[in-house]
Amino acid sequence: MLMIHIKKYSENITNQEIPTKHYDSLEISPVHIHKNKKCHKEAILALGDEIVTQLHSRNQLMKVGMVPEKAVVEQ
Repeated sequence: MLMIHIKKYSENITNQEIPTKHYDSLEISPVHIHKNKKCHKEAILALGDEIVTQLHSRNQLMKVGMVPEKAVVEQ
């Protein structure tokens, strides 16, 4: 559930959606208690990887100066 909150927080601050194609394709969420531990682990790792990839790409844009001013101020 924490990873979902991190994703939503980042999206709210930057006003940019974090693409999560792999996570979405797994069709599992933290509330799917009937899924096994392996499925949840794969989903968490996929979501974490997609969030980190997006944050890393945003950091690269900040170095170049291509990030909206609001996003830079709030970080």
